Amino acid sequence: MTAARPTGTGAPGYTETWPCEPESARRARLLVSAALNAWGADELVDAGLYIVSELVANAINHTACRWVRVSVHRPGSGVVRIGVADKSRVTPELGRPDAGQESGRGLLVVDAMSWRWGYDREPWGKVVWAELRDGERA
Repeated sequence: MTAARPTGTGAPGYTETWPCEPESARRARLLVSAALNAWGADELVDAGLYIVSELVANAINHTACRWVRVSVHRPGSGVVRIGVADKSRVTPELGRPDAGQESGRGLLVVDAMSWRWGYDREPWGKVVWAELRDGERA
């Protein structure tokens, strides 16, 4: 295994690309944790880790992706955006699981844990993102 070398994205942020495999969720959590801790946004770490895990799992489980790109950046004061890009054009939808179903709740939890979430269609696929607000700076 090689050490991850996150790439700076400019307005502070980081991005990294990994294969579409379950191990990539762990790597994504490390990236998000490192970024949030570097920015002093420790109170967002738990939500950020859950959100990136769910978004990566969705890309792996619901698309035919070969690679997944994870980004975490600060688009404005007090806001952190976590994004997961894949080459699928299939857009995410909130699940409506029955009480007995064991899956289909991931985006519902992302919706509850984030300030807002959505997706951006790109010519090559999409980016699913969720934003967190830092209460002290929002």
